[in-house]
Amino acid sequence: MKRPLHISFRSVGVKLFVILFCTTVLLSSVLGLTSYSVAKGIITDKVAAASSQSIVQAADKLDFLFAEYEALSRQFAVDSALKADMETVKGSGTGTVAKVAAEDRIRRKLDSVKGSDERLLGIRLVSRSLVDAESYKSTGISAVRSDEGILARVKQIDAVKGQPVWFPVRAKGFFDVYDQSSLTMGRLLRNIEHPEAEYYMLIEIKGKALTDVLSNLHIGQSGEIRILDPAGSIVYGADNALLGQASYIKPAEEKPAAAKKMSFTAGNEQGTPQLVVYQHLATAKWTLMGYAPVSDFTKSADRLLYITLLVVLAAVVIAFLIGYILVRLIGRPLGKLVRLMEEGEQGNLQVRTNFKGQDEIGRLGHSFNKMMEQISRLAGQSGRSASEVLVTSEQLVSASSAISAHAREVAAATGEIAGGAASLAAEAESSNRSVEMMSLRIGEVAEINTVMNTSAEQVIAVSDQGADRMKTLVAQSESTVKMMDLIQENSIRLRESTQLIRSILAPMIAVNKQTNILALNASIEAVRAGAAGRGFIVIADEIRGLANESNESIASVSRITEEISSHIEKTVQAVGETAPLFRNQISSVRESSIIFESVRAEMEHFIGNLRQSLTSITELTECQQLLGESMSSVQAVVQQTSASTQEVASMSSQQFLVSEELVALSGKLEALAEELKQSMVSFQG
Repeated sequence: MKRPLHISFRSVGVKLFVILFCTTVLLSSVLGLTSYSVAKGIITDKVAAASSQSIVQAADKLDFLFAEYEALSRQFAVDSALKADMETVKGSGTGTVAKVAAEDRIRRKLDSVKGSDERLLGIRLVSRSLVDAESYKSTGISAVRSDEGILARVKQIDAVKGQPVWFPVRAKGFFDVYDQSSLTMGRLLRNIEHPEAEYYMLIEIKGKALTDVLSNLHIGQSGEIRILDPAGSIVYGADNALLGQASYIKPAEEKPAAAKKMSFTAGNEQGTPQLVVYQHLATAKWTLMGYAPVSDFTKSADRLLYITLLVVLAAVVIAFLIGYILVRLIGRPLGKLVRLMEEGEQGNLQVRTNFKGQDEIGRLGHSFNKMMEQISRLAGQSGRSASEVLVTSEQLVSASSAISAHAREVAAATGEIAGGAASLAAEAESSNRSVEMMSLRIGEVAEINTVMNTSAEQVIAVSDQGADRMKTLVAQSESTVKMMDLIQENSIRLRESTQLIRSILAPMIAVNKQTNILALNASIEAVRAGAAGRGFIVIADEIRGLANESNESIASVSRITEEISSHIEKTVQAVGETAPLFRNQISSVRESSIIFESVRAEMEHFIGNLRQSLTSITELTECQQLLGESMSSVQAVVQQTSASTQEVASMSSQQFLVSEELVALSGKLEALAEELKQSMVSFQG
């Protein structure tokens, strides 16, 4: 059955098409985009170089303009006539006529300078007191103001001590009173001999003058020109509303060893790439900067991008055509060959290719046809051989089955004989083991009887010793009871003696008390007698001392007597409690002695029984020996018979196993022949 022609994504032709298509498109895209990027970079560099030259020229013009007004301020600073007029105006002894004439010369000088330069908005000589009446200005400008911002700017002029100071462009001028923007240069006209005659010179330049100077400078189509101070704030710009604000784009701080490349690319507030060129001014500490969108310069390069896209599209078409040709020349023949091989795999050996070319694919088709022809011949030969093998295997199976049946019967009969012999041998072996076990048990009983006899004799000996010891213990216990009775009698006598001692000590205590009283009375009488009775006082004191010592001794004896009496009472009580225990112990000892006598009598009777048991065991041992000899003879005969039977059974079993294996091998051979025949049937040779 032929399969419909279709293209698989796993085919070689499709893979070659995808590889060629992707490679062509990728190379074209990379080449075009690389060319576009390189061209864009070259254009940007060239424009940056040209713009840098323009910005340098514009910076030179600004420096020339600023230098011109700095030179003008220096002329005012060294003008002796002007200095003399200012001293005259400030002098305290100057007359009114001279003062007015000096002021008129100053104003005419300012007007002449302002009138000769249309770029000037005005020129002033401001008093250090910032008083308008003491200051001078050219015609047409406003009066002097002194708010906080103006004072801060004036302090900057003071700080540089006579050097020129440039102030950024302000939308309403230095004093914030004009209707147009102006750029101001300030300078202190110093006078060392007459400090009171020092003035601030303010040259106010129109903002339009800077616009005129920078009118020829263009950066791109929508570029912008700005002047920035060192902090990045806008000094000059096209929009006056941005003056004084921080610029989003600003030049980076230059390093000492950095290359003098005055251009770079940066994004603006919206993130749009901008080409930035800048140049530092030599006069003021400002930077002239211009920037414009990079897209203004790279529009011509965009055409190269369009060309690249066209080339990529053309490459896509060409790659598609080449891929289609490859699929036709390689993919389809290989796919057809694959389908033919799949049909041959299913058993159709009649498939053939019709490739007529002489290339590798044509040669592959010819080789495929030859291979299928050889496989067809091999399949035919294999089918015939399988039929012959099948017939032979059927004959072998029938013969093997007959042999196996006979071997099975022989093995069964031999097995039964071997089983009977084995059972008899097992019974003989079991009986022999029983006889041996009985012999061992009889020997163990004899040994136990011997041990028990020895133990009984030892028990009798120990009982005799225990009876003797019990008799001795009874005698000792009776002696102890007698001693306890004697102790009790002596304790009673000691108790009576302590009572007698107490009766003796009582009169002595009374005598000591009486002696103390007599000694006290004697002392009293001796005191009454005065000097004659002093000797009696000493004697009375000695008698009282002896009475006290006797009293203490009698008290000590009384305490000792009480302690002895207490101990005697405890001893009598303990002896009274112990005597019944000793009497009970004597009774127990006598009973134990009687028990020992009974034990001895029972053990003598037990020994008599053991001797009778030993006699019976001896007779049983002799009978067991005779039975064991008979069982050994039977066991030897049975073992010999069993060995012969087992040998025959083993040979029969081996023959049966061989026949079974032969039957199994015949079955396998028959199955293999059948499978080979079936497999050959599936091939259409």
